[in-house]
Amino acid sequence: MKPRIAALTERIRARSAPLRQAYLARLQKLADRPPGAQRMGCANVAHAFAAMPGDQRLRVVAERAPHLAVVTAYNDMLSAHQPYEGYPALIRDEARRHGATVQVAGGVPAMCDGVTQGLPGMELSLFSRDTIAMATAVALTHDVFDGALLLGVCDKIVPGLLIGALHFGHLPCVFVPAGPMSTGLSNGDKSKVREQYAQGLVGRDKLLEAEQAAYHGAGTCTFYGTANSNQMLLEAMGLHVPGAAFVHPHDGLREALTRDAVGTVLGITRRARYTPIGQLVDERVIVNAMAALLATGGSTNHLIHWVAVARAAGITIDWTDFADLSAEVPLLARVYPNGSADVNQFQAAGGPGWVLRELLQAGCLHGDVATVAAGGIAAYGSVPRLAGGQLGWTPVPAESGDDGIVRTAAAPFSPSGGLKLLEGNLGRAVIKISAVPDDRHVVEAPARVFHDQEALHRAFQAGELDRDVVVVVRFQGPQANGMPELHKLTPPLAVLQGKGFRVALVTDGRMSGASGKVPAAIHVSPEALAGGPLARVRDGDRVRLDANAGTLVALVDAAEWAARPLATLDADQAEDNAHGLGRELFGGMRRTVRSAEEGAITWL
Repeated sequence: MKPRIAALTERIRARSAPLRQAYLARLQKLADRPPGAQRMGCANVAHAFAAMPGDQRLRVVAERAPHLAVVTAYNDMLSAHQPYEGYPALIRDEARRHGATVQVAGGVPAMCDGVTQGLPGMELSLFSRDTIAMATAVALTHDVFDGALLLGVCDKIVPGLLIGALHFGHLPCVFVPAGPMSTGLSNGDKSKVREQYAQGLVGRDKLLEAEQAAYHGAGTCTFYGTANSNQMLLEAMGLHVPGAAFVHPHDGLREALTRDAVGTVLGITRRARYTPIGQLVDERVIVNAMAALLATGGSTNHLIHWVAVARAAGITIDWTDFADLSAEVPLLARVYPNGSADVNQFQAAGGPGWVLRELLQAGCLHGDVATVAAGGIAAYGSVPRLAGGQLGWTPVPAESGDDGIVRTAAAPFSPSGGLKLLEGNLGRAVIKISAVPDDRHVVEAPARVFHDQEALHRAFQAGELDRDVVVVVRFQGPQANGMPELHKLTPPLAVLQGKGFRVALVTDGRMSGASGKVPAAIHVSPEALAGGPLARVRDGDRVRLDANAGTLVALVDAAEWAARPLATLDADQAEDNAHGLGRELFGGMRRTVRSAEEGAITWL
């Protein structure tokens, strides 16, 4: 273990000790109880198992067989979650072979950011994470289970399931992915058509044709955004069957891995190698997840989500921890938007197994952690195979399958990770630098300020932004409107950058995990609505974003800056943010949500 990573982990452990100890004490009280069917009243038991076949009721009640919960994010609106439709039947069949029983304990909502991008529904997206966590709690609170299988893949779904499961940390849990869709139109070609459409060079028909060629089947989108970063992080945390992340939904190997997940969770119940998720996810495991994110240039959304995940386990991390770790972790992968490869090509070149093996050998991962697999984190440096109908694992090859996609820790793409912290008189923000050209790491230009993304699009269409410019889009934070992703801003800003202008984005909102081409200081905290300094910026102020120095400043006289009144959100826009498409139901979350750096948590 690199000394500085060991020291950072110890810093997190010491900071978190009171919360973590209280958390573990609560888990132990729950773990010490008799199983649900023996603990509960007869009427409770009868209700719990009334719909099960008679032999299954006998097994779970009289024979005290292990009883598993399935919490599923299945719907057929999301390509990534559509494959889950048949999983419960498969899981039940496999559980019977092990002498266990299964119930689908509940479903959780799962919305697609790709569908709602740039639309009012996106203002529910971030809050859907905590809604999913609460739905997971509702499912598991029937409290008759010995373990759980968690079925989810995409952006807010995995963090939400994980937060919910950690509040039932006395249960062994295994995550069950569904895999990416097959490769379609390349991400680069898709982006070119989007930029052409933004310039009016092609019509809606060509844009729709390109989009449908890119998103064309079951599975996750094939770029390395938040959904696929989720899967990388779960591998690094040891919460998957090893190597399960990026196997296609219809590959025969996928069914074998799903069946193995049943045996895996049964192997860590109280009746065997008891490893509940709350004990497994400690500060070392959180650091391993952070390292994997940095080493792959993963989604910026996880600088919010994994703060919340850690807090659910009684662990406190912040963006300084990410920044310090980034200085020690090399960038080992280039997957779109950090490169041209999609996740299928990443998998073929070595995938998560390659990255985790390299990080472990380089002293960037804690190797002494518990995982759901018996072999510990070293088991995740392997590749699953089917041979003669039998599932097995082989070590990842010694040589990269494509050194334009994955490289060794000894010869990385960069000696440091793909994310950086920015600080200055505009607050604290994060930037994804792994996809930004080196000559764009520093941008200084006059500001143009907007209070919504539609106004920016209008200014772009009118030619008002054809110059060096730092675009400031404020009142996009959690309290203001739920902190929607602003990925629809990428094509016009990329067009401006392509014309040779020095362009950057500064916002208290989020960008998609697929963003990165244009330098963007995002998640600016405190947000403008909470009195953050972003509310002081005026049109024409020179703003400097320096990713090399880690600074984000408005170059305004300090006395003038301090004396400036804070801009306020227009009453009509505030009213619009609060109503329509169910936004009224999330008003309580907007009022109680914590800052982005605190994980945008609504449940504390």
